[in-house]
Amino acid sequence: MFLEEILNGNAFESREIECKQRLNRDDIEGWIKTIAGFANAEGGTMYIGVDDKTNNLIGFERKQADNERNYFNNQINEHLTPRPPYKIDFISYKVRETEFFILAVKVEKSPVRPVIVKFKNIPSIYMRREGFTNGATYEEIIEMSINSQNKAYDTLISDRVYKRDNFSKLFKFHDEHSKGTKLSDKALTSLGFFDENRNLANGAVLFSDDYKDNKTEVQCSAFSGFNKGSERIVTVNKFSGCLTDTIEYMQDFITQRMNHTMVKQSSSRINIDAYPARALFEGLINAVAHRDYFLDGTQIQVDMFKDRLEISSPGSFFQSTKTEKTYDLSSIISKRRNELICGILVSCNVMEAAGTGFDKIVEDYSKADEKHRPYIYSTSDHFTLVLPDLTYDGGVEADPTRNLIYVPVPNGSKHDERILSFCYNNARTATEITTYLGVSDSTYFRNKILNNLVENDYLIISGEGRKKYYKTNQNNVNLG
Repeated sequence: MFLEEILNGNAFESREIECKQRLNRDDIEGWIKTIAGFANAEGGTMYIGVDDKTNNLIGFERKQADNERNYFNNQINEHLTPRPPYKIDFISYKVRETEFFILAVKVEKSPVRPVIVKFKNIPSIYMRREGFTNGATYEEIIEMSINSQNKAYDTLISDRVYKRDNFSKLFKFHDEHSKGTKLSDKALTSLGFFDENRNLANGAVLFSDDYKDNKTEVQCSAFSGFNKGSERIVTVNKFSGCLTDTIEYMQDFITQRMNHTMVKQSSSRINIDAYPARALFEGLINAVAHRDYFLDGTQIQVDMFKDRLEISSPGSFFQSTKTEKTYDLSSIISKRRNELICGILVSCNVMEAAGTGFDKIVEDYSKADEKHRPYIYSTSDHFTLVLPDLTYDGGVEADPTRNLIYVPVPNGSKHDERILSFCYNNARTATEITTYLGVSDSTYFRNKILNNLVENDYLIISGEGRKKYYKTNQNNVNLG
């Protein structure tokens, strides 16, 4: 079967189309430059699972397709700056009643160009042309820079017209937090809420009462244990609405589900919440204020675990690609990505005029022990604040900075994710693994847990007898 048959049209490689049988693990730059070239030109689609010479469908089984998608996302996040806008679709077809899939990666023209490919700290800029991708010329790089939309998403002007009645929720939110002052149209004008023709800025649209699009989408999840991969999900809720409703929705989700405890003293008692109210609110405001609203198909992620709360927002720290795990929150320099949104939140008295509000979080956790210190980390495509649960004595048990992406293990156990993380970079013996987990090195553990991971290709085994070594199969398990 050929690609043309399932697309019902011409599918020859061109300026907008590229085909790959598989993503070459030994020559990542060879295919990732095509994605950068599409983003620097007019966009395009890469079909993965298709022979590039004949357009014959090679395809994937479902699990293979999931793995290929995860690998693709990881390499884009690691090697492209800024991350270009794209969407991955699975296209299914059948051969003798067996279902197969190809991946269609639809890349849009990047609003911020040039998109740069980085390998071994060497930057390269590529441009897509008729059927091939190669280095951009000096003139093309200058033109991309001049024409690039370097303004923040929230300050760009929309086609919607300002009507005060459409922002009752914003004014109510302002009244509740601003100690009696009113938010006037004059103040909104000075913030750039709308222009001289009363056309709203994009950021202003996100505050409108009737906003329901995915730019403000959040996903709130509660897990029974310490990680996502092997623990039971208790609740998953999605929400999209105006920014003030989004903030209140996340806050309500957490406060309704978080733990509370009490410490008795000689003549009184101290009530302790899992997450101090002010620290929690500051974390949610920070996620909304510094989210990258250019990134479609993303969401703020609120994940509650047995030992901690994670608040993740799309986009790395502004003008930064990665921040290692740090407990020194006060050292993080605030660089606003969204001037208008931040300005509105400052006017509502829920955000500091200067700074991120991290100082308040540190202050709220100042009496906690070392195991309960909040921290933050950032990758190339999101930043995450981790608030330890003060009612859980063990502190933060898991390490969310190592986020594994994999299809859930058939007949898996609660130990799977920690095993795969522990064995990701180094081969380990069963004894080393059980010592790390704090469980007994039993025949049951080896046969039912380790062997299950081996049989399903999540672990690679080498050696013999008690000297067997286990290493994570990085073709099926990827780092997020």
